[in-house]
Amino acid sequence: MTTREIAEAFAALCREGRHAEAGERFWAADIVSIEAMDGPMARLQGRDAVKAKSDWWVANHEVHGGTTEGPYVNGDGFALVFSLDVTPKQTGQRMSMREVGLYTVRDGKVVEERFFY
Repeated sequence: MTTREIAEAFAALCREGRHAEAGERFWAADIVSIEAMDGPMARLQGRDAVKAKSDWWVANHEVHGGTTEGPYVNGDGFALVFSLDVTPKQTGQRMSMREVGLYTVRDGKVVEERFFY
């Protein structure tokens, strides 16, 4: 698959709310995930670690709705823009989130995901 084909398939799954399936299908075994924050989940490597981060996020947030824009493809990468209506369970404060995910593709897999918010 080309980067564009991967980007379009990944984005389609995210638009359908199937983020976990997008990861399962496209993450490389040694994927690196980089968040725009400090702390233990700021930089993770490997499918198991990145899946655990995603599982933690789902378990700790109530998602009321969201959208995925893109993909915006450039060379071996693509970007998606996520908008979410979410309530963190810890605070109970409903909020709107907007973030950009920048994905790097190598050998048909996403080898890095980097988030900006």
